[in-house]
Amino acid sequence: MAKRHASRADRIGLRAAMADRLLPFMVAAMSFLAALALAGSIAAGALASHWLSGAQGLMTVEVPTPTQPVAANGPLRQDAVLTLLQATRGLSDAHLLSGAELAALLKPWLGAAAADGTLPIALPAVIVVKADAQAPDAAVLGPKLASVAPGTIVDSGARWADRLAALTTSLRASAAAVLVIVALVAASVVAVAVRAGLSQRREAIEIIHGLGALDSDIANQFALRAMRLAATGGLLGGVVALPVLAWLALLSSSFVASAPAERPDLVTALPPLLWGVPVMFTLATALIGWLAAQVTVRGWLKRLA
Repeated sequence: MAKRHASRADRIGLRAAMADRLLPFMVAAMSFLAALALAGSIAAGALASHWLSGAQGLMTVEVPTPTQPVAANGPLRQDAVLTLLQATRGLSDAHLLSGAELAALLKPWLGAAAADGTLPIALPAVIVVKADAQAPDAAVLGPKLASVAPGTIVDSGARWADRLAALTTSLRASAAAVLVIVALVAASVVAVAVRAGLSQRREAIEIIHGLGALDSDIANQFALRAMRLAATGGLLGGVVALPVLAWLALLSSSFVASAPAERPDLVTALPPLLWGVPVMFTLATALIGWLAAQVTVRGWLKRLA
């Protein structure tokens, strides 16, 4: 009974014409690449949001020769700049970095020389200050501070935030382009498989078409077969991608967590949206398989007529 039912459901012999090996494997590979692109877009947005929240409201002030007095019997240059920053509206929490803090910042680039004080150049004093909406722009604040301590440089975190936002937008656009390309490639793979099935079963299709079978009936049989194979590939690619995405999310969590104790584990590191990748990709590839098969078969049947 099962064989009879299968034969009636597969009147054209699509199980032999469209094998269940190559097409799911190709769609699974496309799904895996799409999952990486989607994860990259989400990660770029999350990291950018975290970094922008800290960079937009900060200003960095560099004071050269900080220990020299502004004038005879006057305050030191770094103290004069610090006092002016504290008195400026819109600025708060002005903090002069200590020698140890400055050495820790420079150590990745200058090595041990930054910590033991053997650098051949004198380092400027670095002051970090928080800026709110009422704070003056760096272009306005810079000359004001330079009038007190000539050579003082002001660097606004908003400038770097704008660059980071532009970079994030570019990365997301690239990820979206990758998803579109992967979808088109998957549709092309399905179309090629369907065309191969049409060529292999051409005589049978011509016979049932000549006997009055509707184009929609023939197209639906191919579309159902392609949809099942594509959905299988999408599910397989999504499942295989999950542990890779979780591992990458765990690695990227170190850029967000402020302390090692705050880092998530392998399970909680992955955003909730990405846990639904197998389901999303199964539905997406099923739809792509259905549409690609329908368009291919109906176009082939029109030329046949």
